[in-house]
Amino acid sequence: MANRAPQRRRQARGERRIELLLDAAAEVFGDVGYAAATTNAIAARAESSPGSLYQFFPNKEEIARALADRYLRQLQAAHRTAFAAENARLPLPELIDAMLDPMIDFNLSNPGFQALFNTPDEVATKPLHIREAVIDRLSAIFAARAPELPEDQRVRTARVLVGVFRGVLPLIIVSSGAERAAVVGEVKQIFHDYLTQRVG
Repeated sequence: MANRAPQRRRQARGERRIELLLDAAAEVFGDVGYAAATTNAIAARAESSPGSLYQFFPNKEEIARALADRYLRQLQAAHRTAFAAENARLPLPELIDAMLDPMIDFNLSNPGFQALFNTPDEVATKPLHIREAVIDRLSAIFAARAPELPEDQRVRTARVLVGVFRGVLPLIIVSSGAERAAVVGEVKQIFHDYLTQRVG
């Protein structure tokens, strides 16, 4: 038993170091983009040496994959909140708040997410699965609210809304303060007007 305590402490230190490196990578990817980011810049942001970084990650691609996995876990949690089945019973303005607020918060809290998933690297294929999962969840909410709506229309409505959100998200990210609040309000109004005609 006595030998296990030092091993657990080493493992805990290693896990903390990995999280610090991933935090630093997220900041660097957010600042300069994935292509321009370097392992040296990530190590410097983490206040670590390149040698220490290479103990955990052999290259930038492995850092990106580990960070992508962390983002996906966080995003799945945001999805569970945003697209919970019980949200279908909410009044439309509250439903829109429930769907959009967690997704906006996730993207604002993770500046490296867009940079990482807009790369030619294979990690960029993961959002395709995320997008389809979101469309399925939205379609289920619409089915609960408007069971008379044909399935193909529900799916099309979900795809349009996902496309609108992805299109305006960069504008939300680069704005701040009152301007960001105004932009978010405009987006919610677009969602409200569109959904009123479909599942209002």
